[in-house]
Formats: sequence, C-alpha cells, structure tokens
Amino acid sequence: MSRRFFFSRLLAPRRQAHGDTNTKTLANPPSWLYRIVRFFIVVALMLSALWLLLALWYQFGTFSPITWLASVFIVGLLASITMLEYAPTLANKIINKTLRTKKLSKFLAMLYSGLWLVGVGWYFSIEAKSDRDWQPEVSEVLSYTRDANNPNLITFYKVRNFDWYLAEKETDGAAEILANERWETRTVDMSKLSGIDVTNSYWMGPLIAHTLVSFRFEDDRPLAFSFEIRKEDDESFSAFAGFFRRFELSLIASEERDIIYTRSNARGEQVYLFPISHLQKHEVKALFESYLKAADELV
Repeated sequence: MSRRFFFSRLLAPRRQAHGDTNTKTLANPPSWLYRIVRFFIVVALMLSALWLLLALWYQFGTFSPITWLASVFIVGLLASITMLEYAPTLANKIINKTLRTKKLSKFLAMLYSGLWLVGVGWYFSIEAKSDRDWQPEVSEVLSYTRDANNPNLITFYKVRNFDWYLAEKETDGAAEILANERWETRTVDMSKLSGIDVTNSYWMGPLIAHTLVSFRFEDDRPLAFSFEIRKEDDESFSAFAGFFRRFELSLIASEERDIIYTRSNARGEQVYLFPISHLQKHEVKALFESYLKAADELV
C-alpha cells in the first residue's frame, strides 16, 4: 500500500464488499497500522478538546455563558466530525443526502483546527492581573532597591512578618487561622551571606511539598523566599486550576518566624529543614541574585 493511498483512506468510511450491499464483510480489511493511526487521531481530537474546555472552565468559571456556549459548540463540532467519519450511514439519514459527507467532514475538521489554534493563541496570551482583591498573605508585591554606593546592600520593600494564631469561629466554634498583618522594609548585605537552608513543607501526604529557601547572614537573621500563588479572597487552592493558568504567581520575602511558623504550627504541616553547607560564597550570592531577578520579572 503506497503512502498516498494509505492517507487517502485514513479518514474515509469503510466500504462494503462488491456484490452484496447487505454483507458486513469488508473487501479490503484495514491493516493494523491503519487502525492504530486512526485510533490515535481520535485520541488526539478528544484530548485537544478536553484541554481547551478545561482552560475555558478554569478561566471563565463553570457558570459563565462563554464557557457553556463554547462547550456546546466544540462538543457538537466533534460529534459531527465523528459521525461523518465513523458512521456515514447514520449521517446520511440525518442530513440531506445531496450533501457530500466527505467534503462536509473536511470542512468541519478545518473549522475545529482553526478554532483550536485560536484557543491556543488566547491561552498563551493570558496576562497576570494585579488589580484584584487578594488574600492578605499575598496582597503585596515584593520590590527592592540597590544602594548606589554599595551594590551589595539590598533594601527590600513589603517583607512579610505576620503573627499567625488560631481562633475559634463565632458561628460554629471551628478553628480558623488568623494573622496580625505586618509588612516591613528590610536591608541586607549580600557580602555577608553565609549559607542557605532549604525547607520542605509537606501539606498533602508524603509526595507533595512546598519548598522555601532561606538565606543566612553573618550578622543578621535569615531571610526566606517562597514562590506562592496569589489567591483572591473567594479562591481556594486547586492543582488543576494551576495547570490552566488560573492563578497569578508571586514571590514572597518573609521572616522565618512568619512563613515557616504558619506551616509548622498554624496549619500543622510536616516541615523539614535542610541546611546546605557545601556551597561556596559566590554560589550562594548567585542564587540570591536569581531571586532578585525573579522579583523584577514579577513586578
């Protein structure tokens, strides 16, 4: 079977044997390669549609008219393509027989491909927002300045230093995590960097952890950095939503008494601290500089 003949038959409806139109025996049974390629085409169509639908649901919400209209259109389009390609007899009964199902199938396939490419372009053009009602612990954006005379002196603005505590709700008496909010300004000297500590906080079993990096100084208390999602007041964490760009990303600089305590004590997570002692001073400084670069990118 030539390559051209193979691909011309790939999406064509099955033909019955010559002579008896009622027999179910195929004149030329498709090869195993034909069946495999056809199967993967169907899987690719379904997965691409599922990805686009999930992106719409997480960006616009389950009850948004945009979500429902797009869902009905995409599902209807795929159902039509599937029926025309895999059930041509049924398709001929439903639609006008004067229409050529093969041409209609190709048109719908091109329409779906164009729609999907538009969806991909929209997805990767989604920009982060900063004018939303954020939850208190991620409400501020980290920034910094360098001293004009000494580039090693870095002044951070909006360093988090909350006091976390547990309190009972007035409604049902259940415990809730509250905090006395405090954002501070702090100056550190990179020439006094002495090492780093890596903290892993396991919050969903032994396989999923949040990682924080603390920088130690010779004459000052450590400064911790953590990449966090910026949740709005009415949002809760969702791993799937994160995969579909639902949350903005933020970099938090914080005192260890805040960002580690809230996990180990207030939230009751399993927290492990690992001192890193084999790095050279210039390597520690390079890592610190990488966090400064990340702060610039997230402003």
